[in-house]
This record gives sequence, C-alpha cells and structure tokens, in this order.
Amino acid sequence: MAVIDAHQHFWNLETGSYAWLTPEAGPIHRTFAPEELLGQLATAGVERTVLVQAADTYADTDAMLAQADAHDFIAAVVGWVPLNRPDEAAEALKRYGRHPRFAGVRHLIHDDPDPDWVIQDSVVEGLGLLAAAGLPFDVVAVLPRHLEHVPVLAERVPGLRLVIDHLAKPPIREKGWEPWASLIARAAEHPNVHAKVSGLNTAADAETWTAEDLRPYVDHAIEAFGPDRLMFGSDWPVAVLAGDYAKVWRETGVLLADLGENDRAAVLGGTAARFYGIEV
Repeated sequence: MAVIDAHQHFWNLETGSYAWLTPEAGPIHRTFAPEELLGQLATAGVERTVLVQAADTYADTDAMLAQADAHDFIAAVVGWVPLNRPDEAAEALKRYGRHPRFAGVRHLIHDDPDPDWVIQDSVVEGLGLLAAAGLPFDVVAVLPRHLEHVPVLAERVPGLRLVIDHLAKPPIREKGWEPWASLIARAAEHPNVHAKVSGLNTAADAETWTAEDLRPYVDHAIEAFGPDRLMFGSDWPVAVLAGDYAKVWRETGVLLADLGENDRAAVLGGTAARFYGIEV
C-alpha cells in the first residue's frame, strides 16, 4: 500500500490571497511550493499527498489543480466551492468534476464569525450536492461547537462522507480532555465520519512536544474510529510552527508502532486512498 500524506498545503503570497496568513504567522508567512516538499517526502518515504485548500477562493482551487497537473505526487485535491450558494456551487462542482484529481471540498468554517455557519440551511443544501456527486467534506473543527455539528451533518446529509481535520485540535498543550473526548467519540459513532491524525504538533508545546504528548488523544481516536477511518496527514507547512516534516513523520511512526501491520498501513495510506478515491 502506498504511503499517503492526507493533508498538506501550498500557497503563493505573490499570486494568491489568504486572509488568515498575515506577518504574525511568522515562519509560514512566505510562499511554499511543491519543489520544497519533494525532498522531504522522499526522505520520509511518502509517495503521494492530498493537497488541501488554504483559501475560500476559486483562485486557490485553480492553482492547486494546476499544481496537481504538474506534479504526479499530488494524488488528490480538496478544493473549495461556495456551499452557502448552492446554485453557484452546483456549477462549480460540474466544472471541477471534470478534473480527475478533484477529490473533495473544504471551507474554512473556523474563520467564519458565525460558529454555526456549517449547519445553516443553504450550506446543508450545498453539502447535499457533494453527497450526490460522491465527494467528501473536510471539516475544520476548532471550537467544541464545530465538533458538535459533525453528528448533526452526518444525520442531515446521510450520504455525505466527512473527515475531521486534525482530530479537531484536541487540547494537548493544556493536557485537557473534555469536552473534546466525548465530542470526538460521539462523531465517530457515525460510520460516514472519518478523521485525520494531523496538525497535532501545533496543538502541543511547540518546543518540547513528542509522541507521548499526543498519545492519549491518538489512542482515543484509534479506539473511537478504528484505523480504517483514520488517516495520517503532515499539515505541512503549518507543521513548521512546531518542528518540521521529519519530526512529524518520525513521531507519528512512534504513535502507530503498536498497531498491526494492516492497521498501520490503513492509517498511513489505505484509508486516504479509499476515502479520496486515490488509485495506488
């Protein structure tokens, strides 16, 4: 089974617009292009990636699909369409659906001032379009409120496959547990809900984190979802805020070391291949 990084980004500050990416972001406030990632993937033994949107714009999605055309290691693209404008979203999905690597949709719901944005009727209608097209939805759940909405969406749009990015950012730095643990378990009760073991290093202490800081949260996710509904992601280049690609890969390996070979292969590629329709 191919090893797949199910969550990484590129952005270009000269050609793109990213409202959240300001100078305060420090080392990630610069352009990150495919060429910079290639060597790091090779060192880790990661063969394919899922490139995920970084802006709620057509321009970002168009740029990602162009990068996928130019680089075979990009196996799938999670783009953006205006889900709260279903008629426009339907046209965009028709257009993007012609590209063989357009594999899902995400919206930066955590940047919206309304924490209930994703469950408004127009958005639910837009998510129904994804379900009809066989496309999954990446959920950016940062607030507990965001995570509360996942079971609601799983029930209101039963044909929709969902994946929770970054395990909904558990309170690792604070060594907290609730309400995250109960909410993630409740979401996992729905078989159409998956999750990404990604972005956890930036929820921990940036300087000192190791696999042991992440272990309680990852073990809980494995128990709740099972390996067949979990997938590894680096969240590069955001990951450089708390280490680098090599450390994320190394510590993820430590976290998964006690799994059987088939279960480890699922988290490191099999789940992502099945979820995003990646041929391996």
